[in-house]
Amino acid sequence: MKQFAIIGISRFGSYMIDELSKINCEILVVDKSKEIIEMIKDRVTNAVIADAINEETINKLIPKTIDAAVVDLGDRIEVSILVTNYLKKMGIKNIVAKAESNEHGEILEIIGADHVVFPNREAAKRLAPMILSELLHNYLPINDELVIAEIQIPEKYNGKSLREADLRKSMGINVIGVKQDAVYKQNFDPDYIIQDEEIMLVAGSPSNISSLSGEPIPGGEGKKKNGFFSRF
Repeated sequence: MKQFAIIGISRFGSYMIDELSKINCEILVVDKSKEIIEMIKDRVTNAVIADAINEETINKLIPKTIDAAVVDLGDRIEVSILVTNYLKKMGIKNIVAKAESNEHGEILEIIGADHVVFPNREAAKRLAPMILSELLHNYLPINDELVIAEIQIPEKYNGKSLREADLRKSMGINVIGVKQDAVYKQNFDPDYIIQDEEIMLVAGSPSNISSLSGEPIPGGEGKKKNGFFSRF
């Protein structure tokens, strides 16, 4: 059975508990707040009241064989840096640390965090394209060059088959799934006819997704500079 430690509980740590508790695993939580420990103790395997700033405490509580450790100490930036360093020295093989700023994230990477998470930035990256284009229903950046998106196919493709539309050749877009009755069908025929307001799951670069959606999106075609707000 896999074992995970979550050190510090703010919103990110709490959401991690929600997700990890869906599978059969052991979750150890360490936080200095008695109130927080009382609130989450029934959702995890073990919950300990302790201040993570003490290296001896971390060495004592966190097994070196643990599968991953998540550091979420909120705005206690210095403490999160120290704890990440403690875990790295212990040889923990997978350290996930939440960053509060770019500088914080850079330091966490330097001292050995395997994954640095910027929850607010990542949420903005997902949401901005969706408010820029009415055709985008979901948007998930994988990296700077690849995006997976849920998109309503533009009207000009209505009545065409997937083969005729040939989105891969004409737009650089790979169709992953076709949404039918709220479920994505992955094994679809190339002669499938695109229906009015069809929703598909696609993959491509930000610029290709931008072109298909008909709107500029971050990382795609840039910003619209002219408009109401430009007069102020």
